[in-house]
Amino acid sequence: MTSPEIRTHVVRPSEVEREHALGVLREGAGSGRLSHDTFLGRMELVLHAGTRAELDQAMAGLPAGNPVGRFLLRTVGQVSAFGVRLRGAWRIERLPGLSLPQSGERKLTIGRVPGSGLRLHDISVSRNHAELRREGTDWVLYDLGSTNGTHVNGLRIAGGVRVRPGDQVRFGNLEFRLASG
Repeated sequence: MTSPEIRTHVVRPSEVEREHALGVLREGAGSGRLSHDTFLGRMELVLHAGTRAELDQAMAGLPAGNPVGRFLLRTVGQVSAFGVRLRGAWRIERLPGLSLPQSGERKLTIGRVPGSGLRLHDISVSRNHAELRREGTDWVLYDLGSTNGTHVNGLRIAGGVRVRPGDQVRFGNLEFRLASG
């Protein structure tokens, strides 16, 4: 006679439990109880934990959470992020302006080659770098296979991307803020 099988059911930690554990780790790192390397190692354990026991092991030696500490840590993070956003906005406003062509023009070539509509004298700019074309009522910026890329608002483009006044564009290492013509 064989004995009946007893199945054990392992309950995986929920996302809420993982977020709580990560919050405890952040608080521990913010209060100086965990070094940066220890924090990263324990965070890896939390993200890959298969059981609640593994979560508890990752939080060993840390208090279960202090609401005041969490509030302070969150507030400091928000204040720090505000400074970064403010510096970014200030930098963008200080970029040199690049006027979109007048309404009668349909195309503007950008590059180092003589004869470009916008000739940029920088080694990071390809000879035939990009092209700005009027398509209907919109302006579309195309990268022409440049070596160092064409970027719009911090993202490298492939093909064409619609641009408007206020957008940040970069050709190689040269950055501009688009203005209406």
